[in-house]
Amino acid sequence: MSIQVFGLPVSRGVAIGRAVLVASSRVDVAHYFIEPAQVPEEIARLRRARDEVAEELVALKQEVPEDAHAELVALLDVHLMLLHDEMLADATKQWILERHYNAEWAMSAQLEVLARQFDDMEDDYLRERKADLEQVVERVLRALMRTSRRTRGEEPTAPIAPRDFGGDDQLILVANDIAPADMLQFKRSVFTGFVTDVGGRTSHTAIVARSMDIPAVVGAREASRIVRQDDWVIIDGDAGVMIVNPSAIVLEEYRFRQRQIDLERARLHRLRNTPAVTLDGERVELLANIELPADAAAALEAGAVGVGLFRSEFLFMNRQGNLPGEEEQFLSYKAAVEALKGLPVTIRTVDIGADKPLDRMSNHELRHEHTLNPALGLRAIRWSLAEPDMFAQQLRALLRASAFGKVRVLIPMVAHLSEVAQIRAGLEAAKQQLQQRGQAFSDVELGAMIEIPAAALMIRSLLPHFDFFSIGTNDLIQYTLAIDRADEAVAHLYDPWHPAVLRLIEHTITEATAAGKSVSVCGEMAGDPAFTEVLLAMGLRSFSMHPAQISAIKQRVLRADTKHFAALLSNAIAADDPQVAWRSAAGQR
Repeated sequence: MSIQVFGLPVSRGVAIGRAVLVASSRVDVAHYFIEPAQVPEEIARLRRARDEVAEELVALKQEVPEDAHAELVALLDVHLMLLHDEMLADATKQWILERHYNAEWAMSAQLEVLARQFDDMEDDYLRERKADLEQVVERVLRALMRTSRRTRGEEPTAPIAPRDFGGDDQLILVANDIAPADMLQFKRSVFTGFVTDVGGRTSHTAIVARSMDIPAVVGAREASRIVRQDDWVIIDGDAGVMIVNPSAIVLEEYRFRQRQIDLERARLHRLRNTPAVTLDGERVELLANIELPADAAAALEAGAVGVGLFRSEFLFMNRQGNLPGEEEQFLSYKAAVEALKGLPVTIRTVDIGADKPLDRMSNHELRHEHTLNPALGLRAIRWSLAEPDMFAQQLRALLRASAFGKVRVLIPMVAHLSEVAQIRAGLEAAKQQLQQRGQAFSDVELGAMIEIPAAALMIRSLLPHFDFFSIGTNDLIQYTLAIDRADEAVAHLYDPWHPAVLRLIEHTITEATAAGKSVSVCGEMAGDPAFTEVLLAMGLRSFSMHPAQISAIKQRVLRADTKHFAALLSNAIAADDPQVAWRSAAGQR
């Protein structure tokens, strides 16, 4: 039977494929693909973990006091039986053999299959054994973690092509949520779409899906419970709908739409070498947002004239607490700078916190993991200033990379002049340390992210201290409207068209431009065609977005008359509903 599941559309397009479920677990589970040659060792890891758990359970049985209730021993026997049951043990091996999942992922995938079978049982006693199964699997997962490659200092191998293990069918990832560290692993993997139960339009999963230019739906509530492993699913990224087990007619309709979308993308791609100039002669700078040095190639291919945002925090994730040192960071920044071949690269200092925490094994994460509201806690520049040694390492690495090209340093979440003084002092100290070492560096421009309402309102006080500004609309909207942008329960209130948001953006652009300081928008609004003309009307001439979005925005720029749109702006912002007012005045649908 075909089922439709509705969520939030966060990345446009259509994806069709087999569902791959990532089950939720009380234990953090690493998800990655292994090479075919590693299959025997991965099965051996699974066997060793199972044997270790069996020994634990046998030891527990022997330690049970003689006067203990007989049901306690019987419960341990049930756990031993479940541990060796072929539906768990043998079936888990099949996930490794057929899909090339790592052992932890294979175990959690099989738990998902069996848990649903238990839920469907009519007998109350048998249905309640699901909890025992979950406890057994949790023990095995913990045993696997103790013997994992990561704890021995090895990294998982790069994902492999889908045909190596999944036949010709495309794969779509379905999960309750996807941690940023897992998204980093999946970024260049085999998945052609994402669906998550939770999340908002600017949640991390949504942002990465857009950067990968693949369809995604978030906030789909029960998606991971409704879908079963290997179900055929369609993601309609335009409507925010997932269709489970579609009929043949619906499947063919969406395949036709896929072909139309591919043709449109090919047409837009031909604009990549066309200068971005409006109809009235205004030159517009279209920059790329990247997360890893390897993304630089995609930025150039898309026609970007530089990198407006290099999110350096991705170098700090998925590290099991071993943060990158100065040399490793320097080599990464240098690689990105050299790949841009003389074009400017704006590198944001680490923005850890909120929806991008460090992995669980990090001492920094453990220290703050119980923060009541991470979005308002020790994140971004606050975290950097609280970790002066780490911050000094990053500043030195950034400065060293500037010897190989044009580097601009961007500071996230600036809100206080006292922070500005510390940042400036830290940058000067880093320069002096490099001079003492005899290591080369060039002058770098220093910029501030405007993503807190306080920073937008006090922009005149910040102007003398920074060379450029970048408006992070994702957080600016979140903090202005008091909306957790990753919470699907309030996602409908996350409104980029809110008059307060538009006024803060316009105020920042006007003040920075009047002072002769460059200003860009690097949040999701920059890559959304619905806002291109509005931002141009505000005076914005620098947009930074995911490479996949550049061609569509360039098309809007080429067709825009900034003087015409500027005349419409004030009335639209003053209206009760700026979105309706703007579209009506601009003749947009």
